[in-house]
This record gives sequence, C-alpha cells and structure tokens, in this order.
Amino acid sequence: MTNIIQKIAGLSGMTDQVIATDFLISTKSAVRNLTFALTESVTPEARDVLREQLDYAIDAHEKISQYMIEKGYYHPSNLEEQLEVDLKTSKAALKLAK
Repeated sequence: MTNIIQKIAGLSGMTDQVIATDFLISTKSAVRNLTFALTESVTPEARDVLREQLDYAIDAHEKISQYMIEKGYYHPSNLEEQLEVDLKTSKAALKLAK
C-alpha cells in the first residue's frame, strides 16, 4: 500500500533518501555533541568512553555518506549537483503539502 501512495505522490524512492538524510544529520549532530562533551570531560574514564562513541559516530557518518553518494542522494563535492537534488526534494515536499 505504501508503494502505491508513494507512486501516486511522485515519491517512489524518496523514502530511502529521507531516512538516510535524517540519519546523516543525526550523526553530524552526534559528532558535534560528543566533541563538545569530550572537551568538557574531566576524568580519563569519561574521555575514553566519549572518544569511543565519537569514533563510532564518525564511522557511522562515513558509511551513511558513502551510501548516499552511491545512491546519488548526496554530492558533497559538487554544489550544483547537490542543489539539483535539494530542489527536487523540496518540490516533492511542496507537492505533499498541497
């Protein structure tokens, strides 16, 4: 049923992109927050745990970025291509809002 609704709305294939983008944004936030927490931590044990979590978040960000690049959802090295993807996504979102 979901596939039928996605096709009618012109969003077939968009679900993966939306999920991946949300996940990428979340991992970027995790990297930023863990880095801040690491600079504020005072015990070696806390720093070790935060470094481990930071490494995990950076690794997750890399994997998600690569997935998105391979799928054509993310073009970090080409602003024009990324703009095209973003415009297409924006138009689809506006279509849903109508």
